[in-house]
Amino acid sequence: MTTSQESTPATEAPIRLFLADVDGTLVTQDKVLTDDAIEAVHQLGEAGILFAITSGRPPRGMEMLVEPLGLQTPVAAFNGGLIVKPDMTVVERRTLPEPLVLPIAQLMTSFKLSVWLYRGTEWYVPDLNGPHVAREAWTVKFQPTLMSGFDGLTGDVAKMVGVSDDHDAVSRASAAAHDQFGDHVTAAPSQPYYLDVTHPDANKGKVVQYLAEHYHLSTDEIATIGDQPNDVLMFAHSGLSIAMGNADPQVQRSARRVTGSNEDNGFAAAVRRFVLPTRN
Repeated sequence: MTTSQESTPATEAPIRLFLADVDGTLVTQDKVLTDDAIEAVHQLGEAGILFAITSGRPPRGMEMLVEPLGLQTPVAAFNGGLIVKPDMTVVERRTLPEPLVLPIAQLMTSFKLSVWLYRGTEWYVPDLNGPHVAREAWTVKFQPTLMSGFDGLTGDVAKMVGVSDDHDAVSRASAAAHDQFGDHVTAAPSQPYYLDVTHPDANKGKVVQYLAEHYHLSTDEIATIGDQPNDVLMFAHSGLSIAMGNADPQVQRSARRVTGSNEDNGFAAAVRRFVLPTRN
């Protein structure tokens, strides 16, 4: 695919930090971090460009990326709900308001979504054999805890996830969450089958702002790359935004550039085509 968004930019503000989503972006559909992606991140370092990651994953679900990528920047888990150092020490925490946890669960259930909770370092599910549980456990490299209800679990909740293979139900639940809870939460699909609900300041736009303040940068000096609706907020707060080729058309329209898919080394191509040239 070739579009006007894919052409090499004639002029861009010099990029000093590149922030990447993980699933659907940095890794393949099979959750593989390719040698080409690793090499591209090393090229960023050689050019003096910082590299950071953000994801709906829990911190432990990104720990395996720290060493191969040589990460030295804060890692923004739960879409910014928990920010940790590369050694997993917590730097900043943004949890859901406790009075909203049960109403959010009830809303998700009304759309027949299975409800997961991420609380502290634990991941709770209502059915260990439920949809996507085994796949998620393989992805994040730890097992969930079975819950029989929400008693005693409504405090310190970093993220709730509504899970369903009915993608239309996930989209409708997302819209309903916006209608019911407004600015009290951030609600957006992180995958077509996952609806992520987090603290209102736990979103990827706030992650960009946090990193800009942490490194004394203008947001114009930050580039972002992603593939899902929850990445659009970070696009809006960065000087250079890049959508993956596997992103849906609406996400692609929200970005300034479009690269290849995550199955075709689109991340590495974006580094070399769009980010590194800004340092020349």
